Amino acid sequence: MEKESVAAFMLGVSSGYPFALLAATLTTRLAQDGIEKSTITTFALAFFVYNLKPLWAWVIDGVSLPVIGRLGQRVSWMLVVGLLVMAANLNLALVDPGKDIAGTALAAVLMGLAGATFDIVIDAYRIETLKPYQLGTGSGMSQYGWRIGSGLAASLALVVAARSDWHLAYAVCAVFALPAMLTALIVGEPERHKVVRDKKGMGEIWASIAGPFAEFFQRKGAFLVLAFILVHKIGDTLANLTFRLLFDDLGFSNDEIALYDVGIGFWALIVGVFVGGVIYARMGLKRSVLIALVLMAVSNLSFAMLAAAGHSNVGMALAIGFENFASGYGGVVVVAYFSALCDLRFTAAQYALISAGASVVGRFLTGTTAGALIEAMGYVNFYLATTVAALPGIAIFAVMMATGLVDDAMGTAGEVGEGDARD
Repeated sequence: MEKESVAAFMLGVSSGYPFALLAATLTTRLAQDGIEKSTITTFALAFFVYNLKPLWAWVIDGVSLPVIGRLGQRVSWMLVVGLLVMAANLNLALVDPGKDIAGTALAAVLMGLAGATFDIVIDAYRIETLKPYQLGTGSGMSQYGWRIGSGLAASLALVVAARSDWHLAYAVCAVFALPAMLTALIVGEPERHKVVRDKKGMGEIWASIAGPFAEFFQRKGAFLVLAFILVHKIGDTLANLTFRLLFDDLGFSNDEIALYDVGIGFWALIVGVFVGGVIYARMGLKRSVLIALVLMAVSNLSFAMLAAAGHSNVGMALAIGFENFASGYGGVVVVAYFSALCDLRFTAAQYALISAGASVVGRFLTGTTAGALIEAMGYVNFYLATTVAALPGIAIFAVMMATGLVDDAMGTAGEVGEGDARD
């Protein structure tokens, strides 16, 4: 296996764990502390920090850190931000939601801020380390790592919480920041990283902020591509951030959630990633992405069926299995496409813009309306609605395929140059 793919895997491990601690794990923690649903779903706004990361991603591209910067711009930022993530993780471990919900919210936002910045560095490092022909395989390995990191962190937290308390459960998960940090130290600076000269005057600083956005929007069909990025994952995000509420209301225990949601879900995602890699290689980017969009939409129906069936271990296994297969498959092909959209001069800033845009609408709707919608509509109708919400993304991408905009809007990260081809 090529070292770039191994690096992508290790980066994925560290990228996945902050998300797991803020998403399903925090939802379970709050629910078990007796916090009401409308308050719990409001915590999804902590993820909104991830959607603001384009505002400071340019710093990762253009600012060199003093002293430690001698290790390389990407490496130095990886180490510094990794330490910040560990500190935010420990801070979230110390709070008590039952006694201080406001303090818990602040700790969650700080964890989101650190995790979002970690993702900026990790995504830039991954894209610049991978060669164009490795984007599909590298995206798959990154998804493997992401799932393992998030799954292990979620499982470890649940198991420790069941036998000790949530404070210790969160604290021990800080070690998951280490794989990315060690990878950066061992592999070193990415070969495809393009150095942006230090910013001196205010005009140059403004150019460094606006440049990534200006370059993207000068491409043919950029606004339609942006529309696709914004809406393609609305239904998937709404559904995923509410699964643990459903499981808690259906009476599943922590051990059952760890077995079915984390255990079976992990293996289903592994299969999905493998199938995604095969389909990507045989059918190409465009058709494989379209299939992913359809699968992610249909997967929400399985949770409507689970909600209708009630507490069913078989139903939970099937629903989680299908959803994770679709997510694994989609993670390979969609991430490969989004990575190829980047210009190597602005990798961190542009991928931050793309990845933030991919979930901003869904996270905002989850944080502001999901809990109220579930209480008003019930789980069955809610998950049916999330399926309908996924249809616009499918339609827009079909139009992009028909008009050639998928290829026309591609960035330099997806272009094969000299030395990029496989030997």
